[in-house]
Amino acid sequence: MIIGMVRHGNTDWNALGKVQGQTDIPLNELGKKQANALAERLSQDEKLWDAVISSDLQRARQTAAVIADKLDIPLLDGDPRLRERNFGEVEGLTMPERIERWGENWREAAGGLEKDEEVRARGLAFLEDWQKQKPDGRLLVVSHGGFLAQMFEMLCTDLEKQQLGNLSYSILQLKDEQWTPLLYNCTRHLEELAPK
Repeated sequence: MIIGMVRHGNTDWNALGKVQGQTDIPLNELGKKQANALAERLSQDEKLWDAVISSDLQRARQTAAVIADKLDIPLLDGDPRLRERNFGEVEGLTMPERIERWGENWREAAGGLEKDEEVRARGLAFLEDWQKQKPDGRLLVVSHGGFLAQMFEMLCTDLEKQQLGNLSYSILQLKDEQWTPLLYNCTRHLEELAPK
């Protein structure tokens, strides 16, 4: 079984440094260009993916739709288990606003933050369901930075922790009950979009 993991494209809240969590923010123009850049890259690669699935939040759905269309593969229904962590009271706030309101330990002080274990449990439930349905499947998953970071930490304990950029692309393979990263946090498809 092979799973591709993609973080959605840029949004206005990404650009402003606001926590999005499960607030349903659309892609901005840069995010759409980023989605097209990855779709173009994947169209040049050897065909790897059977289908694309995403969280049901529009920034992930929009990213997934661009990729599915370009690769001419099915776009499956959005799955709420692939959503970003629920950040509760801190959604919509920048880091200075969070610190002003709750101090440096805002993660412990603010209400409604979904725990790591909860994020991992729904991610694992999604993977187990997919593995039962398509044990030899090749699924491209479009999700969110915080969610994907939890998945990588849980599945690939030896991976160096990295900030996952918008439209980062990773590939994990399950073999003998062990997940192995074949590609991790790659953004080379975005080089042309970087400011000169």
